Amino acid sequence: MDAGTLATTPRSGRGLHRFANPGRFLRLASRVQPFLTWPGLALLLIGLYAGLFIAPPDYQQHDAMRIMYVHVPAAILAETGYWALAAASLVSLVWRHPLADLAAKEIGPVGAGCALLCLASGSLWGKPMWGAWWVWDARLTSVLVLFFLYIGHILVIRAFDDPERGYRAAAILALIGAIDLPIIKYSVVWWNTLHQPASLTLTGSPTIAWPMLWPLLLCIVGASLCFGAVVTARLRAAVMERRIATLLRAQAEQAG
Repeated sequence: MDAGTLATTPRSGRGLHRFANPGRFLRLASRVQPFLTWPGLALLLIGLYAGLFIAPPDYQQHDAMRIMYVHVPAAILAETGYWALAAASLVSLVWRHPLADLAAKEIGPVGAGCALLCLASGSLWGKPMWGAWWVWDARLTSVLVLFFLYIGHILVIRAFDDPERGYRAAAILALIGAIDLPIIKYSVVWWNTLHQPASLTLTGSPTIAWPMLWPLLLCIVGASLCFGAVVTARLRAAVMERRIATLLRAQAEQAG
């Protein structure tokens, strides 16, 4: 995808490619952005306040468990962000969607930040529980691998003089790295680990009491909306930057 691809995509068309038009995408994104940003910030702040100051302490872990209101949303978004990164990479490789490469490029740093926050908060939580800042536990190690996959994607996508080659190489890396996601999820089942099993699952009832559960749910939903808001803002900026570069290039060609 060269610098003019987004600007020259036809305005008509069906399916995903209708959003490849920069004007259409920017109009849609500008309408969606406030519904991600403000509700996300509100829910996240309410959830954090309730989790840190209102929710009761755990009967075993006491106040140390309050780090979960940061750790759990960060862990969920680190994994979900990589799923989104892999999906954008697949769309890029298979359908050559012009926005897919930019989406993958902008998701990477946000997902890496969530993975780093997950590792840091998990270390803070692990110290009073396990007596160590870090152990080579299956869950911790697989999340560390996920962080390195994010970093690798960020570096590879910017490593080539030809952006097209960088996008293709990073997309392949992202799809190969997706193997780590089920390892993260099932590591506590496949191996004997220090990390506790998930308290929230899609197939079973929560194993956490409601007074601690509802602030956690608010934090998860709020953080997810904020993740979407940040990625949308970054993608809007990238599209506008691409449009400006294309216009400047066209003006330079006309002047020459």
